[in-house]
Amino acid sequence: MGNLNVTNPHDSEQLRIFMKALLSDLQAFELMLQRDMFETGIRRIGAEQELFIVDSAGRPARLATQILKDLPESHFTTELALFNLEFNLDPYEFTGKCLSQMETQINTLLTQVREAAQQYDSDVVMIGILPTIRKSDLELNSMTPKPRYFALNDAMRALRGSDYEFRINGIDEFVSKHKSIMLEACNTSFQIHYQVTPQEFPNLYNLAQLITAPLLAISTNSPLLLGHRLWQETRIALFQQSIDTRKVSSQIREHLPRVSFGSQWLEHSVLELFQEAIAHFRVLLGLEVDSDPFECLEKGIPPKFDALQIHNGTVYRWNRPCYGILNDIAHLRIENRILPSGPTPLDEMASSALFFGLMEGGAAHYPIIKEAMDFDDAKSNFSKVARQGMDAHVQWFDNKVYSVNDLVSQELIPLAREGLEKQGVAAEDITRYMDVLSERIEARQTGASWLLGSINHLRKHGTKDQALRSLVAATLERQRTGKPVHTWERARIRDVGGWRQNFTYVEQFMTTNFVTVHPEELVDLIANLLDWQDIRQVYVEDNYGHLQGVISYRDILQWLGRYMERKQARLESANEIVRPIFHMMAPNTPTLDAISLIRDKDCSFPVMNEGHMVGTVSALELSRIAAQLLEDYLIGNVETASVTELAYWERYRKVLGWMETKIQSIQQDEPVHRAIQLMSDHKSRALAVTNEEGHFQGAISYRTLLHKYGQMGAHETLSQWVVKDVMFSEMPTATPELDTVKAIQKMRQQGVVWLPVVDGSQLVGVLSEHTLSALAATFLEHHLAA
Repeated sequence: MGNLNVTNPHDSEQLRIFMKALLSDLQAFELMLQRDMFETGIRRIGAEQELFIVDSAGRPARLATQILKDLPESHFTTELALFNLEFNLDPYEFTGKCLSQMETQINTLLTQVREAAQQYDSDVVMIGILPTIRKSDLELNSMTPKPRYFALNDAMRALRGSDYEFRINGIDEFVSKHKSIMLEACNTSFQIHYQVTPQEFPNLYNLAQLITAPLLAISTNSPLLLGHRLWQETRIALFQQSIDTRKVSSQIREHLPRVSFGSQWLEHSVLELFQEAIAHFRVLLGLEVDSDPFECLEKGIPPKFDALQIHNGTVYRWNRPCYGILNDIAHLRIENRILPSGPTPLDEMASSALFFGLMEGGAAHYPIIKEAMDFDDAKSNFSKVARQGMDAHVQWFDNKVYSVNDLVSQELIPLAREGLEKQGVAAEDITRYMDVLSERIEARQTGASWLLGSINHLRKHGTKDQALRSLVAATLERQRTGKPVHTWERARIRDVGGWRQNFTYVEQFMTTNFVTVHPEELVDLIANLLDWQDIRQVYVEDNYGHLQGVISYRDILQWLGRYMERKQARLESANEIVRPIFHMMAPNTPTLDAISLIRDKDCSFPVMNEGHMVGTVSALELSRIAAQLLEDYLIGNVETASVTELAYWERYRKVLGWMETKIQSIQQDEPVHRAIQLMSDHKSRALAVTNEEGHFQGAISYRTLLHKYGQMGAHETLSQWVVKDVMFSEMPTATPELDTVKAIQKMRQQGVVWLPVVDGSQLVGVLSEHTLSALAATFLEHHLAA
């Protein structure tokens, strides 16, 4: 983030003073270019590594200031958020063992920061966007308490004049608003630097722009944001939208975004980039400049260009020009900012080796880029690969279209090898890093594809929170091995470690995909929704997203009981049967409190945040937890505390130990309205159906009733039907001696929450979500309280 001792120029005089200093810097910079006052004859490379700090549960930990006290200031510094850190590598002359030396230093500094973090029961992880980050982590209390960050936030907010708006479409869709720039803190990167001379800057800058798309495509590591599966490199869209100061307008006038790939090839000089930044982007930060750059030049001292550096630091090109001073000599660098952090130092250095090698090899191989390729094609390539990663196709010279993998493996890797060899880079380094890239392409596994493949698997075997935390735990575990990402096995639920941390708060297991209806919706529609979506209730919201009440399956059953004769003209609305909600929860409600409320009230509860509904919690969620915990416990994957506990839970090894024996039943020839009445009176979701001899025949549930109701013709009525016309007869069953794990697996595989237990032809019990939720309550209370 550069100089931290900055201010927000509040009045016009301050602004004019800073602008004068900025223009003075620019004029002095131009004079330095004219006098050839920049270092030549040497090529250096370097990098900046950004990290996330995570607690023992894999969530963001706001510990930066504490951890930094134990680390040397020469390498480590703050970032925007208290859960981020950055360290800077030494500059290396681009030759010999420079690449492996950089990798060694990354590992050395990682070890230092990990040891410091462990003193606070935390760790650091290299990943483009942390999967476990939540919107509540992105409030201003998470901002690093340094003047620059608050000044930057205030200035950008004032310039924009409204909340920041986000819309990113991928597998899922992310739509949100935020009041500050803090969503930018979701991004961490590995920024690489390449020193150039002023004379070669234009061509090499254009070359960097050209190769940025294929480089990003094979290096993606940021597909998840706040639980949403979005772009392969979501950082690209998020960074632009998180600090976009442009006002929403219906005018035709175009405004450049502060985060940008650019709008055209560079023509003549690096000066054009600084001039464009001053021309198009208002000053956001100020600084009391106490030195005259022209006086420095007269003394033969390179100016610091504080004003120019401050302003350039608030214009975020993906390839950015940088001015620096080393050993009292000024130099120019191209900073490539597109690489995400991670997955490992080896992966980062392999991608960096491709960039460095192409900057050297491509300069001699490719023609003058601005004459051979349209800039819009390069810009379009960048946008495509950010979305699609390795699956993208890109436009190249002579209007040829390549798959990214073919372009990189057949043309760019050989060209990078040539460039590295030309610079005298050690042969073993070239082989090591180019082989990693070739194997990554062959395996078709980047960090992003590993994360997406893992999350799609994990979502089938645990809660959303478990899945996201498993990704972080697995990433940490695999990073410590140092093995490149293309060799990683996908994450497993067990990677997350102790299960207690998975169920501490409601937000960890609440359902976020719920159905709402408008107060004026037809009750007929709601009855069908419960059937189509296989849900037990819908919530009623007005046009502004304000919660009005709830309608459950019991309300619909009672409604059906009142109207056994279906009438075409019936137009009842949700308003007529909606019930008020007396109890709500917050995302941070402790699970033990939720269990108590669910047990006492026997219903679902909305989870509210800032006046809006963000999830639901019910016995169904608890039943799913119980299924998972009991299964893991019985096969030995849940930690145990004592022999007494082992003996207690052993009783549940067979179905006989936990089935319900008090069964609500009805005979198959009874009228349907009798079944509706029984379910309503006993608050039952299903009834067992028997014949006259008492033999089990099937089941009738609220859903089978609603399904039948939805299929009825205009002239049919429910009163015409008896139970056997509506019941479900082909039900999976269990026996009392069936292994509990197999019974749970059968319920999961068959998608049922009511499993009859039969002995011969006699129904002796049932396994239901009610049983499982009660079991979950007991299990969770016992272990969480301990």
